[in-house]
Amino acid sequence: MKTRRLLTLLALAGVVAASYMLLVRPQAAQAVTAPAAAAPRGGVPLVRLAAAEQRDVAVEVEVNGTVVPLNSVEIRPHVTRQLTQVHVKEGQFVAANALLFSLDDRVERAALDRAQAQLARDQAVLADLERQYRRSSELSSQKFISASAADGVQTQVESQRALVKADLAAVRSAQVDLSYTAIRAPSAGRVGVVNVYAGSLVQANAVLASVTQIDPIAVSFAIPEKGVAALLGAAKSGPVAVSAALPDAVLTGRLSFIDSSVDAVAGVIRVKAQFDNTGTRLWPGQYVQTRITLSRLHGAVVVPLAAIITQGDGALVYVVDEQQSVRPRKVRLLHAFGNLAAVDGLMAGERVVIEGKQNLRPGVKVNVGKDALLADAGSRP
Repeated sequence: MKTRRLLTLLALAGVVAASYMLLVRPQAAQAVTAPAAAAPRGGVPLVRLAAAEQRDVAVEVEVNGTVVPLNSVEIRPHVTRQLTQVHVKEGQFVAANALLFSLDDRVERAALDRAQAQLARDQAVLADLERQYRRSSELSSQKFISASAADGVQTQVESQRALVKADLAAVRSAQVDLSYTAIRAPSAGRVGVVNVYAGSLVQANAVLASVTQIDPIAVSFAIPEKGVAALLGAAKSGPVAVSAALPDAVLTGRLSFIDSSVDAVAGVIRVKAQFDNTGTRLWPGQYVQTRITLSRLHGAVVVPLAAIITQGDGALVYVVDEQQSVRPRKVRLLHAFGNLAAVDGLMAGERVVIEGKQNLRPGVKVNVGKDALLADAGSRP
C-alpha cells in the first residue's frame, strides 16, 4: 500500500516537471535571445559629417616677436670738458641734429681763431708774391731781368700756396675740435636717461645719454627653416606684409630684413619687419604676436582638422558615400590653420567624418547625424 502511494507521488512529480519544461523554459529562452535579435539596429555607429570646401588659403606663420629700434645711439663726448648746458630733458623726442649738450669750448675757439689768423697772414703773403711774380714775368719778357730771377719768384709763390693749403687744413681741424663741444642728436628719436648735469666735468667716451629711434620701428622674430624657400620667394615677388597684434589693435608693416643664414641649433631664420609708429603703439623691448603670409594656396580643399587621423605612414580621413558607407582615404596635409586644414587627396563636396571616428571600420554603414558647416566644424576640438 505504501509502495503504491509512493509510485503515485513520483508520477505526479514527473508530470509537473514535464509541464515546466514545456511552458516556462521556451519563454525564458525567448527573453534571452530577444536582445541579440535587436543588436544590429543599435550597433550602427552614429557620426557627424562636414563637407569639404574649396577656397584660397593663405599660408601664414604666427610667432612671438620683439620690438626693436632701427637706431639706438649712446651719446659720448670725444673730449674731456666741463659741461656748460643740457638742452634736453629725459624722455624728450628730438629731431636729427638737435643740440643736446654744450661743453666748454673756449680752448677750441681760441685754437680756431689762431688757425684762421695764420691762414689770413699766409694768404696775404701769397697775394704779394703773386703780384711780384707777375711783374717779374713782364720784366723778364722785356729783358730787364734774367729768367732765373723770375723763376725764383715763381718758386716762392708755389711754396706759399702749399703753406696756405696747410693753413686751411689746420682751420678745418680746429673746426672739427670745436664741433666736439656741441653734442647733437645723430638721428631723430627719444632721449633716454640723462646721466650728467650742467657744471659737471665729463670724461671723454663717458655715456651722457642715449637717443632711440621710435618712428619707424622694427619687430624682430624667427620663422621655422621649412618656410625659408616660401619666404624668399615672397620677398622676390614684392613687399611682404607683416602684422603685429596688440591687445586692442592690429598693426600692419612690411618685411625689411632676412638673415643671411639659418640658426643650425634652433632651426629658425631671423627676420625683421618695419612698422610706422607715429602713435607710438610699439615700444622697444615689447613682445607682440606677429603674423606673416608666406604664400597662398589657390583652390585648396579645406576640411576640419578634427577629420584628419594621423598614422605612422601618413594621414587619412573617413569619407561617407551616398550609401552611408565609410571608406578611408589617404590625404596629404598641406597647411593647418586654426582648426581647419588644407589637404590634397579630396574633392570639394565630399563628406568626411568629424565625430565618431573611433568606432569605424572600412565599409561599415553609419547613422549620419546633422551635417556640420565647415566653420562650425572647424571650431570643434
